[in-house]
Amino acid sequence: MKRQIIDKIEQYDTIIIHRHVRPDPDAYGSQFGLKRLLEANYPNKTIYAIGEHDPSLTFLETPETISDDVFTESLVIVTDTANTGRIDDSRYNTGAYLIKIDHHPNDDQYGDLLWVDTNASSCSEMIYELFIEGKEYKNWQLSDASARLLFAGIVGDTGRFLYPSASLRTFEVAGQLIKYDFDRTEVFNGMYEKEANLLHLQGYIYENFKIDENGACYIKLTKDVLERFQVTPNDTSLLVGSLSDIKGVCAWVFFVEESDQIRIRLRSKGPIINELAKKYNGGGHPLASGATAYSWEEVERAIEDLKDICRQYKI
Repeated sequence: MKRQIIDKIEQYDTIIIHRHVRPDPDAYGSQFGLKRLLEANYPNKTIYAIGEHDPSLTFLETPETISDDVFTESLVIVTDTANTGRIDDSRYNTGAYLIKIDHHPNDDQYGDLLWVDTNASSCSEMIYELFIEGKEYKNWQLSDASARLLFAGIVGDTGRFLYPSASLRTFEVAGQLIKYDFDRTEVFNGMYEKEANLLHLQGYIYENFKIDENGACYIKLTKDVLERFQVTPNDTSLLVGSLSDIKGVCAWVFFVEESDQIRIRLRSKGPIINELAKKYNGGGHPLASGATAYSWEEVERAIEDLKDICRQYKI
C-alpha cells in the first residue's frame, strides 16, 4: 500500500493535502509533515497544504489558500480524517486522484486509494512509516522541518505518550525523530502553554464538573461561560484532558456550546465510547471521540448514555 502511494506521488506535479476541520496537532503534524517530506524529496513538484487556519497552531504552520483551478489534474491526499463530512475544504473530490491516509476506524471508505492503520498512535506516525518505505524504495530523506511536525503530531495524539495508543513502535519512532535538529522545548511550549484566561476557565471546570458513582464525568461550557472567560470553543480543546486527573473517573465529556450547536468531546480510561459518539453525529477512536448535539435536551440524553456505559463497564 505504501509503495502504491509513493508511485502515485511520483506521477503528479501538483499535490494538495487536506486534513480534518477543527484541527489538532496531529492534523497539522501529518498534513504539513507530509508536505515538508515531499518538498524535500521532490523540489520540482508544487505541494499545497490547505484548510481553515487555527491560530493556536500557528507555531506549527499556516495553511495556504488556492483557487479551484489548481485542483485540475492534481493528486489530493487527505490525512487524519475518518469521514468525508469532516474533511476541511469540500473541493477534495475535484482533483484527478484521491488518497486517504488515516488511523481512525474506517467507517467511511472514501478515496481511490486508502491506507488506514487503526493500530497507529497517530496519522503523524503513519507519515513517518511512509518515509521509511520511501527511504528504502526511493532513497527519501526526512527534513528537520518534517521531523518537528511529525513529532508534534505524535505527542498531541498520544497525550505526551500517556494514552494507551502509544505503543512500543510509537516510542521507537519518537526516538528517531528527536535525532533531528529542532527545538523540542519550543514545540512543547507551543502545544501546552496557556493564556491566563484559559487557566481561569480550567479552575471553573474543576469547581463545576459533575461525576457519578460509576465515574461518568462531565462539564457544560455554555456560551455565557465562554464569554465570561473570553475563550473560544476551539480553545477549550486544550483543557479536555483536565478531567482525566480526577480519581475514579471512568469516562468524561466536555459539552461546549457554539452559535448553532453543542460540541461534544468524549474521552475514556477504559470503556469504548466511539459508538456513543456515532449516536450523536460523530465518531472517532475507541477512547477519544467527538460528536455534536443540537439542544441541551439532547445533551441530557448523552449524559445518561455515558452513565450507562460507565455503569456497565464497572459491573
